[in-house]
Amino acid sequence: MKFGNFITARKVNYPEAWVPYTIDYVALKSFIKQNIAPDSLALSKLTPEQLQWTVDSAQENSYANIITSRLGKLQILVGDFLAMLDKEVHLLNEFYVEETERIVSYHRQSEEDTLTSKEILQCIIKLESFVLLNYTAITKILKKHDRHSGLKISDSYLLRISNMSFVRSENLLTLKRVLLRELGESPLPPSCTSPELILSKKISPAEKKNWFPTAALLPHQKVLVSLTGPHGTDIIGCILQCASKHNCDIEDFMFSRLYHTATFGVLITLTNDNVAIFQDLAEAARRWDGTLSFEIQENHGPLPKSIEEAPYQDRVKYAATILNQNGLSAKFLYEWTHLLLKHKISVEKMARLNEGHVSCADYKLSVPKTVDYDSLRVQLFQLSLSHGTDVAMQPYDVFRRNKRLVVFDMDSTLIQQEVIDEIAKHAGVVDQVAAITEAAMNGEIDFKESLRRRVGLLKGTSVSVLDTVKESLTFTEGARVLCKALKKIGLKLAVISGGFMPLASYVKNELGLDYAFANQLKVSSDGLTLTGETVGPIVDGQRKAELLEVIAQAESVTLDQVIAVGDGANDLWMLAAAGLGIAFNAKPKVQERASTRINQKSLKYVLHLLGYTDEECRQLYE
Repeated sequence: MKFGNFITARKVNYPEAWVPYTIDYVALKSFIKQNIAPDSLALSKLTPEQLQWTVDSAQENSYANIITSRLGKLQILVGDFLAMLDKEVHLLNEFYVEETERIVSYHRQSEEDTLTSKEILQCIIKLESFVLLNYTAITKILKKHDRHSGLKISDSYLLRISNMSFVRSENLLTLKRVLLRELGESPLPPSCTSPELILSKKISPAEKKNWFPTAALLPHQKVLVSLTGPHGTDIIGCILQCASKHNCDIEDFMFSRLYHTATFGVLITLTNDNVAIFQDLAEAARRWDGTLSFEIQENHGPLPKSIEEAPYQDRVKYAATILNQNGLSAKFLYEWTHLLLKHKISVEKMARLNEGHVSCADYKLSVPKTVDYDSLRVQLFQLSLSHGTDVAMQPYDVFRRNKRLVVFDMDSTLIQQEVIDEIAKHAGVVDQVAAITEAAMNGEIDFKESLRRRVGLLKGTSVSVLDTVKESLTFTEGARVLCKALKKIGLKLAVISGGFMPLASYVKNELGLDYAFANQLKVSSDGLTLTGETVGPIVDGQRKAELLEVIAQAESVTLDQVIAVGDGANDLWMLAAAGLGIAFNAKPKVQERASTRINQKSLKYVLHLLGYTDEECRQLYE
């Protein structure tokens, strides 16, 4: 709800006699838009032509003449606006003084001639609520003026009125504390008592015992306060000092820093409707060279769980990791952000994960439940392809950093080769085997059939070739540091390969893995040559997924806590079964179907998908 509509709707909650003293927010806003905005100095109100460089100030449309002309008009128009606002504020203050004197007089009179303590307290709370509503109107209209005029007068104006009666309201606040003490709801320190206000008012035992203000009358207004400036810890301290002084409840807070500029935001609940806290906040902002803003949180619906969250409902949280080992380009970042805007996805947090030139960033996103995720995934894939930059989205939940099992494919994942191709080189059938392998990895033929064909071509090959191949294996960049880091944080690791057991066992031992599963080659009765057959179940795509689930059950791990990494079509089943399935430098058809992709040289980027920074990664693998 726009504030103009809000304040109009709220007027009916107060006595009719109070309405003329309400700040006329709508009229002031109309004056700003009709008179001040057309001659604004704000950048958004200047056309590109008006901002073009020229040294000839004699031209009618030169920058100097435009600014001079607008300043001349604003000198009069802003003066008219301030005169209007001053008149409104003066009427409000006069009304407040008269109303305060009337309420105080009730307390001085005898019980027979006036209101009860309960009724007086209700009058105070209603008046304070009215003042808070109008003080909010003043701050909002000043903010609107600053935005539309390009002139910054809010801070000085608020400081100017900070000593007015309706802002300080000291007598009324003291009386309120006295009444609460009399009613037995709040102890009053001696320093807060006022002889002028504490008279012979008597409260009956029944009234003291049974009365308690209704929830609607209790001060419970929530205010989001934000202070930005160059003194980080001082900014935190001065806001909390104000909150403590006025006995506010702290609901939530957050802090961010950009080099020397820091922002501290805190959501507070006022325990009274006295607006003197805003005077103290403005003074603190001035003292620490800060920029103060605050938003009254009206009860239009439930607030987010945290002030860091986007203030929307019916959304789900996702983590998105974007990475390119050569750096994230401005063009990619723009198109990525434009895609988020297209789907009304809000950014709640973003942080760089790498050191040096930005190549990896992590986002927390607020995604509408109405988003077609399949369509979004296709668009993300196209964006990734066009920029050579990976975008990995996964649910933002407790399981992201609490994985317990990682399952790897072996060929072209943990190692750079396809082992059957390496064996085929020594058997003299490398071209035939390579052709079958490529067709299988692209999903063009059934894996079991392709394996039978390729193993059949190895008939008669010496068993010793397996040891020769072991010596030639090259581990993928980052494989050793990744496995070392994962083991350090307590994860179980497995390799499940469509290759062969002797080589899978070698990889397991080299990398310190916990499990290894692969196909078993049958050897001749004398143990010297391969027969061209396998023994036992073939480890195809479905078998890989089954083995992943078996290991997870053995380790008492849920599938949400499992990561699977692979590159071929026969890995798609286990990638889909795992909570995080990563297609690592995978074949095109695999990338199209995989939910997460890494197309960088190193496996270490798996750690970034878990949210770890470069510094944290070093701590894990050094």
